[in-house]
Amino acid sequence: MTSLLEGKNAVIYGAGGGLGSAVARTFAREGAKVFLAGRTREPLAALAAEIGAAADVAVFDALDERAVDEHARSIGRIDVSFNLITRGDVQGTPLIEMSADDLLRAVDNGLRSTFYTARAAARVMVEQGSGVILGLTSGSAKGAAPGMGSTGPADAATEAFLRYLAAETGASGVRVLGIYTAGVAETLTAEKLAKVNPALAGVDPEMIVQGIAGAAMLRRAPALQDIAETAAFLASDRSGSMTGTIVNATCGLVPV
Repeated sequence: MTSLLEGKNAVIYGAGGGLGSAVARTFAREGAKVFLAGRTREPLAALAAEIGAAADVAVFDALDERAVDEHARSIGRIDVSFNLITRGDVQGTPLIEMSADDLLRAVDNGLRSTFYTARAAARVMVEQGSGVILGLTSGSAKGAAPGMGSTGPADAATEAFLRYLAAETGASGVRVLGIYTAGVAETLTAEKLAKVNPALAGVDPEMIVQGIAGAAMLRRAPALQDIAETAAFLASDRSGSMTGTIVNATCGLVPV
């Protein structure tokens, strides 16, 4: 059987992170040449060494419009683009006590980086007549849980942009899809939890994972490989009739 992404070029922004690395490995396993982009060379270089000849490294910030455009043009053909950079979400602070900067940081970083990366890819994909642009949010825009701070507004902005982009580029053969995921077990470190929500400083990440599992329909938290495999399918021709929608990979934590 032919690999899902045989012969495709896939750009992964934020490839040095846990989720980005898992996606890159899975895409490469499925036959893609992966273009690993991020701000820090060391994790990208280590990942590229692990993957081998199918990996290319570029160090720049996905919030740098010019750098994103230049990198996309340098690749030539782009079949898949996936933005996975961190946004700077702030949680745990009541909205009535939150500063505008804290509320808007994730909204701006998430929407701006998604816009820059998706626009650069879409320009190439429209010319070639095909391509898949992927985005990721937590699904928080669908709920109204207290304490989620900037996460819901940032998700909503990104999701709306992806839907509009799908509508505008679909006639040119470009598909635009999102993935909902939340509480991916391997990404929940004590450091990351405390950075997003200071009230969680000192909390054992395993307790958070267990809480997510208890609330999810499947009684488990999503794993890195779950999300990577979902992304590989969506990026492949086997999902060729899908666009303008978001796939729920939260193990039923977000009931949409």
